[in-house]
Amino acid sequence: MASVKRALARAVYGSRYDRIPWGQRVYLRPGEQFARELQWRMRVRKAPVVPLEQYRRQVKLNAIEEFISCHMCGESRQQPLFETAKLKKNGKKAWSYRVVRCPSCGFLYRNPNILPERLGDLYANNYSNFLTGEYSQNRQRRYRQTMDAFSPVFDNGEGRRLLDFGCGAGLFLELAEERGFDACGVDLSSDSVEQANERLKSATAYFGNPEDIPEISRGGFDVLTLWSVLAHLPRPVEDFTTFRNLLAPGGVLLILTVNAQSLLLKAYGPGWSGFTRNHLMFYSRDTLPLLLKKAGFAGVAFEPFYGDTVEAGTSDLSEQQVRRLRREVAATDGGNMMRAMAFADDDAIKQWGEGREVRRLS
Repeated sequence: MASVKRALARAVYGSRYDRIPWGQRVYLRPGEQFARELQWRMRVRKAPVVPLEQYRRQVKLNAIEEFISCHMCGESRQQPLFETAKLKKNGKKAWSYRVVRCPSCGFLYRNPNILPERLGDLYANNYSNFLTGEYSQNRQRRYRQTMDAFSPVFDNGEGRRLLDFGCGAGLFLELAEERGFDACGVDLSSDSVEQANERLKSATAYFGNPEDIPEISRGGFDVLTLWSVLAHLPRPVEDFTTFRNLLAPGGVLLILTVNAQSLLLKAYGPGWSGFTRNHLMFYSRDTLPLLLKKAGFAGVAFEPFYGDTVEAGTSDLSEQQVRRLRREVAATDGGNMMRAMAFADDDAIKQWGEGREVRRLS
């Protein structure tokens, strides 16, 4: 089937797109977006909708998992879409899990999901080495690009408190220091926190849960950031209610996460890059507002993600191709990552939402 698709694409497009990375090609080849949207709709239409009890009988549960209903709308019925996995060199599975869709609100999530008390099992084997190794390359560039996309929120942090939830080894906290924020972070990886505090000057990283750390639990933060953290949360409504309570009046919450509306997801299905060993739930511009409303936020605004090299001006695309890609991303799925700014209250919308398309939640 794959060879047939390649032959068809070659017959239609020739070789003029061969040197363009696939993540950019889907926005540039004529008809590509229509084909991928159609492909996704057919997948969803063919997938059966089953009661949770029936799904329980069909799927094997392991010791660190639990069956769940949709956290966004409470729907218990399941629409199993596929199983995603990573293979070892010997062909055996390194890990695998099932991805289901809520037939009521469209939310995508892992089911069975991970028990909250066993979440640490996914981050064994010195997770901090991953955070500071290959994964960390160009991470600060992406942070800067996202901060710039939400200007002026991050332009000047003087006199403002910032909390980075899931701060890892402190790569973002370094930037927060540079911009003058009174910054701190929290993480459940003790070795990552240790590494963060070795590199930080004025900011501090803490190990544990926010409610157990007095310096954090008293709240009053002007900015709270979640860099590639949202997909890891097994109890998102509870966590986001905590985040809302930690924000000061006029506060904002920044979110960067994989985008479940991405054309690349619709094209690759179970092979999508957003399906990783540690990811539990997958949000889009349609489902994230449901979570934010449940947690008491007043509004949300989104900024498209065009890709690291495009935003840095280092891609191999022509100027015309860059303009087209930006236009198509902004008009369709918003990119393979989702960037969002949640506003704690109306004051936050008035102060930081000017010039943006803010979706009000209350």
